Amino acid sequence: MIGQNDTDRFARGAGRPRVVIVGGGFGGLWAARRLARSGRVDVVLVDRNNYHTFLPLLYQVAAAEIEPEQIAYPLRGVFRGQQRVSVALADVRGVDAARRVLRTDGPDVPYDHLILAPGSLTSFFGVPGAAENAYTLKSLEDAVRLRNHILACFERASLTEDPARRAALLTFTVVGGGPTGVEFAGALAELVRTPLARDFPELAGKTPPRIVLLEAADGLLTGFPEQLRTYARDRLALMGVEVRTKAGVADVGPTDVGLSDGLRIATCTVAWTAGVRGHDVAAAMGLPVGRGGRVPVLPTLQVDGHPEIHVVGDLALPDGQNPPMIAPNATQQGRHAATNVLRLLKGGTAKPFRYRDKGAMATIGRQAAVVRLGRFAFSGLWAWVLWLFVHLAYLIGFRNRLFVLVNWAWDYLFFERSVRLILPRVAMDDAVCEAPPQAAETAGDGDAAAGG
Repeated sequence: MIGQNDTDRFARGAGRPRVVIVGGGFGGLWAARRLARSGRVDVVLVDRNNYHTFLPLLYQVAAAEIEPEQIAYPLRGVFRGQQRVSVALADVRGVDAARRVLRTDGPDVPYDHLILAPGSLTSFFGVPGAAENAYTLKSLEDAVRLRNHILACFERASLTEDPARRAALLTFTVVGGGPTGVEFAGALAELVRTPLARDFPELAGKTPPRIVLLEAADGLLTGFPEQLRTYARDRLALMGVEVRTKAGVADVGPTDVGLSDGLRIATCTVAWTAGVRGHDVAAAMGLPVGRGGRVPVLPTLQVDGHPEIHVVGDLALPDGQNPPMIAPNATQQGRHAATNVLRLLKGGTAKPFRYRDKGAMATIGRQAAVVRLGRFAFSGLWAWVLWLFVHLAYLIGFRNRLFVLVNWAWDYLFFERSVRLILPRVAMDDAVCEAPPQAAETAGDGDAAAGG
């Protein structure tokens, strides 16, 4: 947190214009880089964390495949040696648009232009109990907490003689059949079937681990070509993942999850990857909030009536567009907003933004992925190789790329996960649920596919 006695550091000077950026994610970081290269403005990057997180690999932290620090990079390290960029560790409290001042839990930060890129939060769609009982994947803390919980479930299952409780402890439910849900379900299947099976020989011949993937729509990976959606489903089934489509979640309890068709699944783990919404900081700043918690903005990404305020990434909803809430959109919007700021400072006009869809990809375990590039769609080994290359290329920091590559190679060659640590330590009673209900599951209307 910034101390109040540091206020003078952010006093408005008489020199270059100041651009304040809220959020060190993809949108904010790419905007800051573009502005830094121009050399024409001072940049203040405000974030509650002192690091950038590579969110596309967050699920691998939860699946004990890579260390949390391997997908994070210090923001100050990104801009080391760039005197015109400063980083402020602070929580945003609001904005005084009339005075052009950003309010934080420390000093006020004056600005000439403000770029808002705080990202998104998990959307539970009003499902009762989801916010209280489900595990999310939106931050490093979330991923480590979920990893600890999964490992603790195995530890407790190895000590219990109650078959029903052991079955609930070893049932892992993933809600959401988008890329994150599909990738996490595949990574989790590999974790429980090989490394953890070796670690817990006392569970052999008892209750086998079970992974259930729930999707409310009629198929996985909405937006992908049908052949890729079918491939992903078939691949997960071969890995032992139960895929249930047309399976809306009605409620989430501490010991089970209820589906809209009346089916209840006894489970101690519900990982929620089903949806996102705009960050709450918009409402705290008094900005208008529209569909999905996003801020309606002009096609130029400016707030109507406040041309000095630009909104990018998951929080932005440009007029007449509905760009996806994914990293490529955030980076494109971040660069575009920064370029518009430079145009405006030169006396020019801001240009409208148009999202360029470069494709989409998702991995489903080793040697399996799906890729859509324009009109081309392919799956299998070469799609997996391309997925590896793209994600390594976009990771920040050579050390991070090297260690992630080493962990991937170790896992690929030896079927081993190196990060099977419950750290920081958690009390076992806090890490796992109480005794599950004894009622057996009954078949519902959901379409289920299961593999052995």
